[in-house]
Amino acid sequence: MFETKFQSFDDPQDAAKSAQRMADLRRVFAACGIDGLILPRADAHQNEYVPPSEERLAFLTGFTGSAGCAIVLADRAVLFVDGRYTLQAREQVDPALFSIAHLVDTPPDAWIEQNLPAGARLGYDPWLHTAAGAERLAKACGKAGATLVPIERNPVDAVWTDRPTAPLGRIVLHDLRFAGENAPAKIARIRTEIAKARADALVLSDPHALAWTFNIRGADVAHTPLPLGYAIVPKEGRPSLYLDARKLDNTVCATLEALADIRSPDDFTTDLAVLGAAGKTVRLDQTTAADALGRILAQAGGVAARGVDPVALMKAVKNDTEIAGARAAHRRDGAAVVRFLAWFDREAPAGRLTEIDAVAALETFRRETGALKDISFPTIAGAGPDGAIVHYRVTRATNRRIAPGELFLIDSGAQYEDGTTDITRTLAVGAPQADMRTHFTLVLKGHIAIARAVFPDGTSGAQLDTLARQYLWARGLDYDHGTGHGVGSYLSVHEGPARISKLGSATLRRGMILSNEPGYYRTGAYGIRIENLVLVTAAEPVAGAEKTLNAFETLTLVPIDRRLVEPALLTDGEIAWLDGYHARVAETLAPLVDKEGRGWLENATRPLQP
Repeated sequence: MFETKFQSFDDPQDAAKSAQRMADLRRVFAACGIDGLILPRADAHQNEYVPPSEERLAFLTGFTGSAGCAIVLADRAVLFVDGRYTLQAREQVDPALFSIAHLVDTPPDAWIEQNLPAGARLGYDPWLHTAAGAERLAKACGKAGATLVPIERNPVDAVWTDRPTAPLGRIVLHDLRFAGENAPAKIARIRTEIAKARADALVLSDPHALAWTFNIRGADVAHTPLPLGYAIVPKEGRPSLYLDARKLDNTVCATLEALADIRSPDDFTTDLAVLGAAGKTVRLDQTTAADALGRILAQAGGVAARGVDPVALMKAVKNDTEIAGARAAHRRDGAAVVRFLAWFDREAPAGRLTEIDAVAALETFRRETGALKDISFPTIAGAGPDGAIVHYRVTRATNRRIAPGELFLIDSGAQYEDGTTDITRTLAVGAPQADMRTHFTLVLKGHIAIARAVFPDGTSGAQLDTLARQYLWARGLDYDHGTGHGVGSYLSVHEGPARISKLGSATLRRGMILSNEPGYYRTGAYGIRIENLVLVTAAEPVAGAEKTLNAFETLTLVPIDRRLVEPALLTDGEIAWLDGYHARVAETLAPLVDKEGRGWLENATRPLQP
């Protein structure tokens, strides 16, 4: 009945092939002059989503998560993943080939210090690591009495005989009615920041920054409308854009040529070396610029000035047009999700639905809006124990029937030209057990604490993160992921620099959009997560306040499953927030759904307090 256009359920990786691939890789080490290799899940831009041609880690190990790293030595290998992927890694990777380490608790540099043999030469691809990352690895190698060695050609590519070709996604213009600011104005702002940094030029190595600056979008990676390429913006003079001309039609090319010189991607390193030879100081983004870029500049005699890309903050603080677009996108998306939830409540109790059925249905309801450009990430749809796998991706091999008495966690999002969405709901299938209600309500309390937070200018995400965890902590529970991430405007669903997490050091500023998504996961039983997107706004005036105060406006408009709420665990203020949220959801979405949907919506948003 339902089909997917933007995601599949095939698992392209096969751990059974890893043994031969590892053997092939180790055979080329000698020709490269190395004893081992460190291989991150990365491309030359440090993208979260990478094209198939850059999925080296998945090719070698079978692990398909969006974050990870492997170290392969002659006699052993280790795969590093974070808390989102520990269960997935165990299922996808051959334990006879790889041990699994926690990317945060035992990072690669710590492992290198303790395990790399003295005298060993550990190879790394300088296009897949930042300069800071390479320095950490070199320092760790030094402590082990070993050496970190840059390699000109990645040895994985030498054994990847059927490697896909590089993408050639069509580049389109992002209309001013969605962008809210034209490219010349953005470039002028960037030049001001270049001057402040006492640099001669800025390299845009992050394709998100490239897309935002020039008001373009692309199709080179899945689920994020990115054009892969680079730009050099000088303090004075015309910028240079390094894009494959095959991606540009005449209109796009003419528009971009009015802003910048269009250059071949092959010219980028040459032009960078020319700047270096002229003794120029070039600002490089410390989070996305490959170590190779700094090496090219330094070898030519230039200065690589590493620091924060000024575009990252400009992009994260949405303008009025982008904020209006985000609100419109969430109204549209909320109506589609309500249609899905009403359908799910009708069909799931019979026990015939599968995880794939649910994913296909939700994508179909979104496509029927007529505005969907893509999903914003592969839908996470976990029934029962699959819900405890934080970034579970259903395949035909793992597809599970959704059984009565279970919890069903569905985390999904959409890409519309006016905004990007990301929402998680945990749903009861039949009557929930008491412990499910308790844990769900503890998560809900943390979600409400973030939603109601009032905080002064200068507050970081790390300072708010504890609010979401406090009720779980009080019971000896926690979750192994951040509470929130930044979200782009028809760009990445995971956007920096701000986040709500233990490591979220960036200041939260008005106009930023972030997620609010605490959770709880009982391995082998169920997972719980409640996620809305929120906008940083001015707080209501407070009498006697001595500081400028901010608050969150909740953008996501979808009911939270009342059947899983234990009212006795909520305060009057928390109940008032939930009832108020549901009243706003009902008022906003009722005109956007059909008669059947309105009936379901009315019941789903009934107040807890009569």
